[in-house]
Amino acid sequence: MKAIVTGAAGFLGANLVEELVKNHYEVIAVVRNGSAHNSRIKHLEGLRLVAAGLDEYDKLSMLIDEEADVFYHLAWGTGSSVREQHENIVGTLYAVEAASQLGCVRFVATGSQAEYGAHQGLITEETPTHPFTAYGAAKLSADVLSKVRAEELGIEWVWDRVFSVYGRYEPFGRMLPDMIETLQQGETFQLSSCEQNWDYIYSSDAARAVIATGERGIAGEIYDVTSGDYHPLKYFTELVHQKIIGTGELIYDSEVHPKVSLQASADKIINDTGWKPEVNFIDGVQRYIEWKADR
Repeated sequence: MKAIVTGAAGFLGANLVEELVKNHYEVIAVVRNGSAHNSRIKHLEGLRLVAAGLDEYDKLSMLIDEEADVFYHLAWGTGSSVREQHENIVGTLYAVEAASQLGCVRFVATGSQAEYGAHQGLITEETPTHPFTAYGAAKLSADVLSKVRAEELGIEWVWDRVFSVYGRYEPFGRMLPDMIETLQQGETFQLSSCEQNWDYIYSSDAARAVIATGERGIAGEIYDVTSGDYHPLKYFTELVHQKIIGTGELIYDSEVHPKVSLQASADKIINDTGWKPEVNFIDGVQRYIEWKADR
């Protein structure tokens, strides 16, 4: 099997490429030219790197110029404005067209829990979508438009709404890595009240879930990529502080608004693909700490 992966050197993308290679895929990895993150994957066997920015995806079929079986679209540019997010929607549509031009049977793209907005209660794929950020709205727009374009082109389409991934290649500037670093230094880390429910999924589990939807997901369906093991966020922060690090201090402050509660079901992806998460939260954090130390 041959797979094309955009955003291949990103946090989830690098984990996906590693898992694909482990599963004996040939991988064409689309990366940003000159990105320092390309070093994460360039050593892997069975890998071809293709440099292209999102604004060049309309030429992607010419840059790759070889057919593949499945197209995984993870690339997504930074920026919080509507204009910047609009460019991601256009890039996603170019990616669908490139997938069709390159003979791919299936197009799989990663959306986000941000498409659901500040929902309270259990989240399933049937939960109404009410994004309140430009990012969430753009992901939802790309979701709907890419499905329509895939149908026009006669290519299978699957959309994976990814929840809170942590682990290997996770960058600083996110809550969990920053908290771990601060506690390891014996310092104080300040948080919100952390009363909202949260659902963490380890990076290799998330990558395997995306592959599972590419291989066994039902065409035309949306899947929540989540562990299904949700708890109040404070449950997770205290596990890190008390059970794993053992130094430093956590201070809990006021409630956040709007309150986003990640209380998700993994039933659909498990039932349709047979995928199941393998790494529990404590083991995942310890793996991340070991990886960080090796760096």
